[in-house]
Amino acid sequence: MVNSATAFSSDFAPKRVEAPVDLAHLRRFTMGDEALELEILGLFSGQLPITITALKQADTEKAWGIAAHTLKGSARAVGAWSLATIAENAERLRPMPDAAARGHVIERLEAAADAVQEYIASLAPPA
Repeated sequence: MVNSATAFSSDFAPKRVEAPVDLAHLRRFTMGDEALELEILGLFSGQLPITITALKQADTEKAWGIAAHTLKGSARAVGAWSLATIAENAERLRPMPDAAARGHVIERLEAAADAVQEYIASLAPPA
C-alpha cells in the first residue's frame, strides 16, 4: 500500500523513454501488421479520455481503483510504459486520496496521456 500523503515523489513522474509508446512491444502482438497497430492505438487513444474521466469522477476507493487499474492494463497492452507506471501508482493509493491529491495524480496522467495521443497521431499516414 502507498500512503497518499507520501505518494507524490518520483513514483508519479513518468520514466524517460524514447517514445511514449513502445512499438516493438506492440508489434509482438500484431506480427508487424501496421494497419492493426494503428487500429489498436486509435482505440486506445479514444478510450484514454473516457478512463481519465472515470478517475476524475471516482467517488469511492473502489471506483478509483477500477479506473486506475483499467488505465494501467490498457497502457501496458500497447506499450505506453510511462502512462502505465503513473496509473499503477494511482491504483496503489490507499486510502483513496483527497481531492487535491487526486487532482495532482490526474494532472500527471493527463500530461502522459497527451504525449501518448500526440505520438499516436503522428503515426497516422497522411490523408
